[in-house]
Amino acid sequence: MYYVAADFGAGSGRVIVGCLNNGELTLDEIHRFPNRQINLGGRVYWDFLSLYEEIKTGLKKAFAKYGSEIKSIGIDTWGVDYGLLDKNGRLISNPVCYRDSRTQGILEKAFQELPKEKFFSLAGNQFMEINTVFQLYSAVLEGDEAVKNANKLLFMPDLFAYFLTGKAVNEYTISSTSQMLNSLTRKWDDTIFETLSLPKTLMQEIVYPGTPIGSLTPAMQEELGGNATVVAVGSHDTASALAAISAEDDEWAFISSGTWSLMGMVTPTPLQTPEVLASDFTNEGAVSGDIRILKNITGLWLLQSLVKEWTAQGIDCDYSRMVVEGENSQCTSVIPVTDSRFTAPRSMKEAIDNYCKETNQAAPQTQGDYMRLVCQSLATEYAKVKQELELSVGRKIKTIYIVGGGSQNGLLNKLTAQKTGCKVVAGPVEATAIGNIKVQAEWAGELSKDNPLMLKGKGMELKTFMP
Repeated sequence: MYYVAADFGAGSGRVIVGCLNNGELTLDEIHRFPNRQINLGGRVYWDFLSLYEEIKTGLKKAFAKYGSEIKSIGIDTWGVDYGLLDKNGRLISNPVCYRDSRTQGILEKAFQELPKEKFFSLAGNQFMEINTVFQLYSAVLEGDEAVKNANKLLFMPDLFAYFLTGKAVNEYTISSTSQMLNSLTRKWDDTIFETLSLPKTLMQEIVYPGTPIGSLTPAMQEELGGNATVVAVGSHDTASALAAISAEDDEWAFISSGTWSLMGMVTPTPLQTPEVLASDFTNEGAVSGDIRILKNITGLWLLQSLVKEWTAQGIDCDYSRMVVEGENSQCTSVIPVTDSRFTAPRSMKEAIDNYCKETNQAAPQTQGDYMRLVCQSLATEYAKVKQELELSVGRKIKTIYIVGGGSQNGLLNKLTAQKTGCKVVAGPVEATAIGNIKVQAEWAGELSKDNPLMLKGKGMELKTFMP
């Protein structure tokens, strides 16, 4: 049997086919493509139509190569964003990107209706303007016609699944990023919807990882050249990435390293104490049924923005070279990576240079300097969050597992070990796809506690960095 993982990140996407042989997984990357944001009419959108064509291209290639041996398809994406469907099941408009400015200043307006402490006691999420609840609230306040005409709200992985199967559901782990889900009951919270005058009728049945959503529609079967069951996985990419980690004890934390750095621990139940609120942690669902208590930290977005800027200027941006130059750099400057000035600046280079000037630090001079500055700034933030996690959860952290694309940055891994004082285990690179496929294989009965997943081979290598 073969399993297809469609994994959409904020910067790129991939379609990967996995196959198990006595618990040992092999991966075949079928299709990879960029993901981009489009600024149109003063609003920032995702190009859903293009992304949908890309997933279809990947599935066509998969069916052409593996045919009827494909058992199922799992889809995961970044969190919080959504699409709206009308009563006929048609997409009303391209989904708005979380980096759009429409939610600026929305927290204060929301807290006037639902006080922060009460809000946190219900949802248990980190307060970020990008969260679904604030996107929807801002749309309601501005009288958005799309919301008025909507019949269904589907998070990004649910949206892809809907157009493949015709079935509308809200998967649990992606729903838990919305700040509209009650963390204890795991149902849509009436108080949040009623207090903020949000249309709860838009929300769908919540399904859990390992739940079959449906088979491909007849039209999709004909177009793609095959049929398979779309299965709900850890539809939030961080939830799938976490499912790929095999830890031997509970003295560990994780960092899902990509455009964002999501750093946290796993607990059996939500933690909604004043200390957790003060530390700005979030409680989100895990594939296992446990809770991911974590903090969203700006990640490699900083480097991605610099590379985009330099590339537009015709400057060579070989990433491996910049990492080596960063290792040799003498730059000691540090920026507060969570500062709003680095969220979506017109020029990331200027934003960094200006901060260094304002704080009497030496501004970076070379690409290697910028690489080192970003990596040591992120590692400094990780060390701070590590201490906050230990206090909030009540457990020491001895090992940090770094998964995702950022795990390939050896400089960042080394500095993280040094700054945190923890052993760092980096990899696998394709953790999200691995966790996605793992859930599918468990649904199919090919994996179990007696037959666990073994990480061997290409894309599953682990590297260790000591403090």
